[in-house]
Amino acid sequence: MSSGRRIFIGDVHGHYDGLMALFDAIAPASDDQIYFLGDLIDRGPKSCDVVEFVKENSYTCIMGNHEHLLLEALIEEGVHPPALQAWLYSGGQSTVSSYKSVDHLLEHRNWIRTLPTHLDLGDIWLAHAGIHPGLPVSEQTTQELCWIRERFHSMTQPYFEDKLIIIGHTITFTLPGVNPGELAQGQGWLDIDTGAYHPKSGWLTGVDVDHHQVYQVNVFDQSVRTLPLHKAVTQIDPSKVLERRRHLMQL
Repeated sequence: MSSGRRIFIGDVHGHYDGLMALFDAIAPASDDQIYFLGDLIDRGPKSCDVVEFVKENSYTCIMGNHEHLLLEALIEEGVHPPALQAWLYSGGQSTVSSYKSVDHLLEHRNWIRTLPTHLDLGDIWLAHAGIHPGLPVSEQTTQELCWIRERFHSMTQPYFEDKLIIIGHTITFTLPGVNPGELAQGQGWLDIDTGAYHPKSGWLTGVDVDHHQVYQVNVFDQSVRTLPLHKAVTQIDPSKVLERRRHLMQL
């Protein structure tokens, strides 16, 4: 049995330099397993480099909502104009700008098509956004797995009895009681998207769950920190999730 670590990395959003600094901090060994939770692309300046790095190193990656947006925009027949507009508005313009050729972009699109929407590691279950609490796994769609928020975050009981769900998608400080850079833990799930692209945070996070270690790099000031998992995590109150969301929508 491998003694290597299992490292889970939150939403990179095109911040290649920050990702390289994070890898320097993690210093992965040959028997470590690296998992990306999706949203490799959009908003940051070097989406092409991020995708190339993950693809060329054959790291495991699941599909995020931003990869989903790209696939809806860049269809086999060319582009789908309404979906293209939605993607560009959601940060896709920076992704397009990071490519030197259309062929390279389409090569990466074809690779993105192969990404799974979820992954079962036995004791850990990966999805970008979460899972619909009212549906069995067999009925979960890409929409739920890549886009769900409040219905999942406000669960009062874990979805799985014997698995921790690790997600990205929702920046942790948008959840009740969570500060920028902190991870958020709910009922049976752990959110590690600490908002690398967001000006209120800048933290890109990698988590070694087996050894309870958190590695973080701030993409804006290049600071690096390593924390024990229990010091990096804030438990959230499911009953306050919808209240917090309504407050944010009014700001």
